Amino acid sequence: MEPDDDSRSLTLTMTSTQLRLLAVFSLGYFVSYLFRGVNLGFAPFIIRDLGASPADLGTLTSLYFLGFAGAQIPVGVMLDRFGARRVTACVMLVAAAGALCFSSAHGLGAMMAGRFLIGVGVSACLGGAFKATAQHFDVGRLTFVNGIVMAAGGLGGVAVGAPLAWLLSVTGWRSVAAGLAVLTAAAAAAIWLGAPSKHEAGSNARVLDQFKGTWHVLTSRAFWKLAAFSGLTQSVFYAMQSLWVGAFMRDVALAGASEGPARAATLVSVLGAAFIAGNVGFGALARALERRGVSVYLSSGATMVLFVLVQALIAAQVPLPQSVLWAAYGALGGTGILTYAVLAEHFPARMLGRVNTTFTLVIFLAIFALQVVIGAVLARWPMHGGHYSAVGHVTVWTTLVVLQAAAAVWYFLPAGRARSPAWG
Repeated sequence: MEPDDDSRSLTLTMTSTQLRLLAVFSLGYFVSYLFRGVNLGFAPFIIRDLGASPADLGTLTSLYFLGFAGAQIPVGVMLDRFGARRVTACVMLVAAAGALCFSSAHGLGAMMAGRFLIGVGVSACLGGAFKATAQHFDVGRLTFVNGIVMAAGGLGGVAVGAPLAWLLSVTGWRSVAAGLAVLTAAAAAAIWLGAPSKHEAGSNARVLDQFKGTWHVLTSRAFWKLAAFSGLTQSVFYAMQSLWVGAFMRDVALAGASEGPARAATLVSVLGAAFIAGNVGFGALARALERRGVSVYLSSGATMVLFVLVQALIAAQVPLPQSVLWAAYGALGGTGILTYAVLAEHFPARMLGRVNTTFTLVIFLAIFALQVVIGAVLARWPMHGGHYSAVGHVTVWTTLVVLQAAAAVWYFLPAGRARSPAWG
């Protein structure tokens, strides 16, 4: 495969095998992303039907991320040993079962179990997609190709805004959850039948040795130097987008507006659409800048700093158009994903399943912790008319901006960009 001069020619020169691979794994990540944010729309109904508190809601939603994170290390080993097609398709069936459990639950305990199973079941969608693209595309193409996968997931972010709000106005949330179970099973079948099996054979190393390789990644200073800032910005973005951003819009950004809930749902979709554009656009931009001598490490860091600045503007309630602020938030929120391409340059191809899933593990453990903590912090202020305290929201956002700014300082400090040894 010869490198192309721009992302347009890249798309046009993809083989049918590459296009098919990209289509089915993008569908899988779209389903994963739907599950990630669907509680944003379900939340008012769950509160009404089960009397859930903010802490309950945060814990319930975060269990997806705990299940996702907890499965990352074994999934990474399985991806490297058995291949992306088989592992992703089979594990997604667990998510389908979890969605059925969630849809039929009449208590928080069963609902939490279903949410946890969903997280476990979609745990291979992102790492599997990136493992597959790394096997079928040159490293120089990965920023753009992985951006396409992320953009497909971003469509899920759009769907949990206005489209989900409309769907919930015509049918119940339990029916929607059951429909997601069917969609998940269909996506698993598409990956199993449609993904290429060529070059899918994994490593023949002993399983114990493969787990040792994961441990080497976790203890690598080079890994943490690359992953800390990106992991924090992404975990903040996904923790907010999947649950708390809608509440912030209603309680702070649109406080007092009669059309607040409807406007918030629209802005969530605007955010999701901008996320799609940002993943494709910034992936292509990073590729173009790299050809001009600007590393992906640097361009990714710059866009993540811009994301932190946008959060600061939102927390400070700067009088700018809400659609502009939230579009910028969405477009920049996923740019840390470029770090996957940077990691692909620092670790050998046979380890990429474990490297990618270890990085994802870090992100999703942080999302789990953030969603629980944010719910607990908001619960410290009394609710009024179904709304959380504006002071509580601003306190959360300001604290997260400070933490990300500190991570940015370490990211840009010199030294520590040494290449990782070729652990196996």
